[in-house]
Amino acid sequence: MSRADAVSPEPALNRRMITVSIMLATIIQALDGTIANVALPHMQGSLSASQDQITWVLTSFIVAAAIATPLTGWLCDRFGQKRTFLVSVAGFVMASVLCGLAGSLAQIVAARLLQGVFGAALVPLSQAVLLDINPREKHGSAMAIWGMGVMVGPILGPTLGGWLTDSYSWRWVFFINVPIGSLAFYGIWKYIRKDAPVRRMRFDMFGFATLSLAIGALQMLLDRGEQNDWFGSGETWIEAIVLALSLCYFIAHTALRPAGQSFFDYRLLKNSNYVTGLLFIFIVGLVLFATRALTPSMLQGLMGYPAAIAGLVTAPGGLGTMMGMLLVGRLTGRIDTRVLLGVGFAITAFSLWQMCQFTLTLVPADVIWSGAIQGVGLGLVFVPLSAATFATLSPAMRAEGTAIYSLVRNIGSSIGIALVQTLLVRNTQIMHASLAEKITIANPVLAEAGISSMFSPATSAGLAALNIEVTRQAAMIAYLDDFWMMLLLTLLVLPLLILIKPPKAGAPVAIDHAAME
Repeated sequence: MSRADAVSPEPALNRRMITVSIMLATIIQALDGTIANVALPHMQGSLSASQDQITWVLTSFIVAAAIATPLTGWLCDRFGQKRTFLVSVAGFVMASVLCGLAGSLAQIVAARLLQGVFGAALVPLSQAVLLDINPREKHGSAMAIWGMGVMVGPILGPTLGGWLTDSYSWRWVFFINVPIGSLAFYGIWKYIRKDAPVRRMRFDMFGFATLSLAIGALQMLLDRGEQNDWFGSGETWIEAIVLALSLCYFIAHTALRPAGQSFFDYRLLKNSNYVTGLLFIFIVGLVLFATRALTPSMLQGLMGYPAAIAGLVTAPGGLGTMMGMLLVGRLTGRIDTRVLLGVGFAITAFSLWQMCQFTLTLVPADVIWSGAIQGVGLGLVFVPLSAATFATLSPAMRAEGTAIYSLVRNIGSSIGIALVQTLLVRNTQIMHASLAEKITIANPVLAEAGISSMFSPATSAGLAALNIEVTRQAAMIAYLDDFWMMLLLTLLVLPLLILIKPPKAGAPVAIDHAAME
């Protein structure tokens, strides 16, 4: 993805303007990974969607970005870096407008798919351009600027999304991309030099298509399975068959093509560090995004928090991630990578244990501290995990390895969100039925003064109040079940640290940009 004309240095003014322009493009893409989370309950009512359906707004964006990210290098080779960048920004802004104008769940999911497709190239392109326009001795500071831009999303996204939703409408969490994206488009068009397409890269379109179809079918199955009564529905069977056939075709195609000519190089699976790293980043993606999807809905749906307050109390998670990454940057190379990973996952597990202690009487400080601690833990994991994953991978396979690494992280995120929402709906129904069995006139608790007047089963008003309270209690238990599941998954991967070989001193670190969003 290097620019053909990057041999001559840019004028100082142009370098500054290019940096500002591409960072604006980075920010709108990073923001959209978190800004919609706190607006989901408002979208749910406006679009007449159920609790598990509204999460399609998140998973559709993540899946589309995961599938489209590996296309970035081929698109730049085919059409040129500047043209690809401009089309990506313009498409992302137009898709954002369509999201804001959506009048139904189907429309916003389709618009979010487009947003993910066009936005997939923005972060890797911004990284590539920053490296191109700066001399080698300034690459460190350039990547520091790039990293800060990427981290703006997790830090400002929830707060900005909550404020826009409360002050204006949930639609403004998408419309905000228009002015920022327009400035980015103008700066890229004005200041980045045009580069000619090289057209030397061969792309395995069949492998890409079959893998994309398999991922899409898997996501549809997970998103709609609960609603369709799983395999009691013909739709679920169709999705499962498409998934199985596409995956079989992909595996057969990959195995038959010569190494290096397929979308996925099977030689990557022979590297134990790389395979273990994929499993770890899958869990990181699952835990990170599932928690970010669950917490705002819990705060607004059960605690009655306004969207702006929910955004404020969840924002420290992103700040904690940034602090963890800054800390681990100083420790990497001095402390064994496995120790850093173990500490990071242990801190993440501790934060999830804190979340498992939540009650309906929790205060904002409980959410702030657990979120910040989880952010620190995950921040400690990102850089050493990337270093360990690619430590024993040959340079020739590193580009493909990073693309698959990012893809697996995104798949983990989308599966995690779909899984926790499915379990949330299912367990809420189960616990509601279990708790309701104990609500009878003979229950001595209901005869106590103060309770009998408000929750009397003998009156319609009392029954309605009882149903509301039982639903809240059942939903809280279901949220806790989700947190327990994520805690167990985090603990279960810890023994796999013994499979990782620490990187050699001075080994290059390929950091997954998507992991930081």
